[in-house]
Amino acid sequence: MYKSYYSLAYEPFSKGLKVTDSFASHSYQEALSGLDYLKRTKGIGLIIGEPGAGKTFTLRTFKESLNPSLYQVIYFPLSTGGVMDFYRGLAYGLGEEPKFRKVDLFRQIQDGIERLYRERKITPVFILDEMHMAKDAFLQDLAILFNFQMDSTNPFILVLAGLPHLRARLSLNQNRPL
Repeated sequence: MYKSYYSLAYEPFSKGLKVTDSFASHSYQEALSGLDYLKRTKGIGLIIGEPGAGKTFTLRTFKESLNPSLYQVIYFPLSTGGVMDFYRGLAYGLGEEPKFRKVDLFRQIQDGIERLYRERKITPVFILDEMHMAKDAFLQDLAILFNFQMDSTNPFILVLAGLPHLRARLSLNQNRPL
């Protein structure tokens, strides 16, 4: 009823909204520009916003803009698990059967990232959503896991997304390396 009254072709703000149907607000364009910069330079980026602001939609737009021959996207929204759950999830995302011990998983993930990047010329893109709920141990391990060749190279793209208080958590001393 309201769609005909307002001459709408589709339901606004529906979860099935296509990228082409999005409203290109200033903050949306700014977020996409930041993600495009991250795509060119590689490394770690942060998307912060209030609930319903369009963080995940923006990340989906970014994912759809990536050439699947050059990028492999691993989307991981399970931030409430432990560090081992996180490691296993990343290993699965890289197409690996997760090892049992943390040290083996760590090496398996780093080797998987290096193999994709160096041998197959594919940049892994890790999108970690809902990170405002992540435990401190999870955040601390991120800085260690994504340290390559004594922190001299970034053979990946890592995007952390969450609510505004994630920024405050990342500014705490124990999370500053991230």
